[in-house]
Amino acid sequence: MFPEITLHPQLESNLNTLGFTEATEVQQQAIPLLLEGQDLLVHAPTGTGKTAAYLIPAIQSMQGTKSPVRQPRALILVPVRELADQIQTQFARLSEGLGLNAVSIVGGEDFKVQEKQLAQVDLVIATPGRLVPHLENGSLELDSLDLLVLDEADRMLETGFKEGLEQIIAAAPAIRQTLLISATLPTTVRSLAADILIDPQWIRVGQSRAIAEGIEQFILLSDDPAHKDKQLCWLLQNESYEKAVVFSNSKTQAKRLDGLLRYHKFKAALLHGDVQQKGRFATIEGFRKGTTKVLVTTDLASRGLDVEGIDLVINLEMPKKGDVYLHRVGRTGRAGKTGQAISLIEPAEWNLMSSIERYLKTRFQRKWIKELAGFYKGPKKVKASGKAASSKKKKTSSAKKKGTRVSK
Repeated sequence: MFPEITLHPQLESNLNTLGFTEATEVQQQAIPLLLEGQDLLVHAPTGTGKTAAYLIPAIQSMQGTKSPVRQPRALILVPVRELADQIQTQFARLSEGLGLNAVSIVGGEDFKVQEKQLAQVDLVIATPGRLVPHLENGSLELDSLDLLVLDEADRMLETGFKEGLEQIIAAAPAIRQTLLISATLPTTVRSLAADILIDPQWIRVGQSRAIAEGIEQFILLSDDPAHKDKQLCWLLQNESYEKAVVFSNSKTQAKRLDGLLRYHKFKAALLHGDVQQKGRFATIEGFRKGTTKVLVTTDLASRGLDVEGIDLVINLEMPKKGDVYLHRVGRTGRAGKTGQAISLIEPAEWNLMSSIERYLKTRFQRKWIKELAGFYKGPKKVKASGKAASSKKKKTSSAKKKGTRVSK
């Protein structure tokens, strides 16, 4: 994988077993710099192999030594438990046979059990909201911390973890290596990077608004919600896919869709913010193993869900922001594989869809279902921006002043 870098033989063997024969762009750039002890700011979209980019050098640096009691050598902070669990799983695979251990510290789990797990651990993967109480309780200390990783920093700041991050960073030693990873670079992330990184190297992979080349993007025009339901069932019945993710904009809609798909005998599962932690884990494991083929979810899964075999993403409702669309679609076409993204568009969603096209600097392909041909064919007139042109007649200047209607 890296002919010019000497890795521990067991780590090399694990990489070969797991099929890591060629490094991705972010791995090629980040791994040598991290092994040299550099601080990094990594600006990369999802699905670029960034997790392995920091786990490989972390494992290489930690092997052969034992962490002090309640003092991990490395700490990875993430916004959601699903991402924490995935990182822990990948760490276990990469570090097999090296005597290293990692623990995931997230909400919804027994605090006392976590306290015992933290007694002797090399790597901690945690959400800030759960780690802070453990720091305050003395469950762990960060005096021996060598590496601090903030994964999906933009989302952590968006979801209100700023104070928690500040408290954790203040507890970490000043002399350490820090890696900040973000799919977007708003002012808040840039400010945080300036505060915590020392002489960092900046790695920028791809464009922040770029969709992976292997993903085909379609829109399917719909008359109304009932029409959408029929189109959704048709797509899941007739499209070729191993696993599919169906996104909605609300928990209420997701629950309704789950019931609809189960009624039509699809192997579907539901994931949203109200699902208990144990239920979330079981749902994702069932989806990963193929027990269920369709995952119905909200934007809870638009980041942090890395499951092999997702080759179809359906937006039953268009997301409100372009970056959310990016993250949803990024669940497929990962690691160079192909995928398909289909967004169902009602008349009221046309302008939103057009805005996302402009955000991405692209044009979505049209998809048609002959058996479910609808009445809506798109707006009669569109502006240069792609948005629907208003059909209302403009008032004359004199009519505007008087506030009267223009006679026909």
